[in-house]
Amino acid sequence: MLKRSSKDIKNSNIKKKTTIKDIANVLNISAAAVSKALHDDSRISAKTKKAVRQVAKNLNYQPNHLASALRSGKSNLVGVIVPRTNSNFFSSVIENMEEVLNKEGYNIIITQSNESYKKECDSIDTLLFTQVDGIIASMANETIDLKYYEKVKSKGIPLILFDRGENDLNVDYIGINDYESSHMIVEHLIKQGCKRIAHIGGYKRTRIFNNRIRGYVDAIKKHSLPLDDELLVESNLTIKDGRAKMQQLLKLNHRPDAVYVAGDYAALGALQILNEQNINVPDDIALVGFGDEPFTSMVTPSISSINQHSAEIGKLAAKTFLDHAKQSSVKQLLNKIILDAELVVRASSKKVSK
Repeated sequence: MLKRSSKDIKNSNIKKKTTIKDIANVLNISAAAVSKALHDDSRISAKTKKAVRQVAKNLNYQPNHLASALRSGKSNLVGVIVPRTNSNFFSSVIENMEEVLNKEGYNIIITQSNESYKKECDSIDTLLFTQVDGIIASMANETIDLKYYEKVKSKGIPLILFDRGENDLNVDYIGINDYESSHMIVEHLIKQGCKRIAHIGGYKRTRIFNNRIRGYVDAIKKHSLPLDDELLVESNLTIKDGRAKMQQLLKLNHRPDAVYVAGDYAALGALQILNEQNINVPDDIALVGFGDEPFTSMVTPSISSINQHSAEIGKLAAKTFLDHAKQSSVKQLLNKIILDAELVVRASSKKVSK
């Protein structure tokens, strides 16, 4: 027989996961008693509970949350789906959401779709398999088919949407007034003397970007300004898209004197092109973004943008879930909490009066 080296034994011990039975063998008690002690059962003495917890700590015991959730029907986990985590808006929402949920004994599992419908569906399947107690989500740009979100509802799991959602799902939604935000931006630019305002928007198929486009169009019509098809372009609102769409607008025979961009990253790309081509911002072309990312105050010129109140959205989304969690059954209806947005005016759109 071959002898196992101490290194092999050590490695095998590392790989082996400690079970309740291992703790029971050390203390020479039943596995059932260990389980009760770990769950603070009143039928187990304080002395036994202390001993069980000490051995569990020594053996680095990690409870099987999935098995526990299957037994109890409660995991104390909330799934969170966001389009991306590298955005200050979404990271702030998550931070504030987690702060509220942690105080009530819940932890969160964060997934990101990267704007992919397939990844979003995979995330939903994974979260459902993990037996989360609820899902809080902001939809991917690609998402049109709502069947996976309907699957969440069909399982009686609370579903809360924020920033990006669809009325047809008839669930709670927390966000800002995107339509009025566009009105606010257009009217600000008009007050700065702008008369030919372009819009680099998101895709109309996404509700929030459709609302921003509608708000832009209606505000332009209200003030009898030119509404040329060439002044309204749709994109994924990345930095790359902002650069490409800004170049497209600059090639027009009658180029705009202001550009409203529905996302700060795309606004940054647009600003890069304007700076590279030595176009004076805001005197030649004024620029406004959306989202109030931290970099908007750091670039030159600083970018005017819409503050979306991410902290409040995160807290409200968490509190909405907790309200559902207290109920014996989930009864979801279209309940929209719409916050007023704030335009933060900076150098990119504030023209010096002559």
